[in-house]
Amino acid sequence: MNDAWIDDGARAIAAEPARIAELFPAAGRAVGRDPVDPDGDPLGVVHGTLDDRAREELLRALLTALPPEAAATAVEELYRYGDDAERRGVLRGLSAAQPDSALLQQAGLALVADALRTNDPRLVAAAMGPFGARHLDQHAWRHGVLKVLFMGLPLRVVAELDRRADDELARMAAALVAERRAASRPISDDMSRLATTAGVTTANDLQED
Repeated sequence: MNDAWIDDGARAIAAEPARIAELFPAAGRAVGRDPVDPDGDPLGVVHGTLDDRAREELLRALLTALPPEAAATAVEELYRYGDDAERRGVLRGLSAAQPDSALLQQAGLALVADALRTNDPRLVAAAMGPFGARHLDQHAWRHGVLKVLFMGLPLRVVAELDRRADDELARMAAALVAERRAASRPISDDMSRLATTAGVTTANDLQED
């Protein structure tokens, strides 16, 4: 990764926050779009891509440079006018920065909700990262986890799964397993594991017709 470009970009944004509009879209060209862990995470859904990492640092610099209200507006605009990679960078940047401001948290939650309505796997994965884990209410978070399963993403993309998983999520996963079995559709190991997390069903139950 081109660390010099990232460091220079972060310093430029710290001095002149408006530079984010120029540098954020340029990250892919500057540092590349390859996955951070090409062997263990070839699609970049868990650990992200090189441009994801660069945008995380650029967003962190922006949030440090601006007061909360201006930062919330800037984050919303970066997401609204960005392409899918830039939107993913915003979500991953929020997860990396974990802002304390209630205004920023509220703005970020609206962006997470928007991402979870899409069918872009990497955008959904970014939405279920640490920011989403800390700020989504339980109902929305559970449905985010189910969307991860529906899309065939690994549960590794869900931050703080062990902390937040509950009996209701296990029941929802068990219902998904039953529905897929009835339709003769494949059931992933992640689906089965989540369905048994809270003791809602057993491995024998999952094998019954």
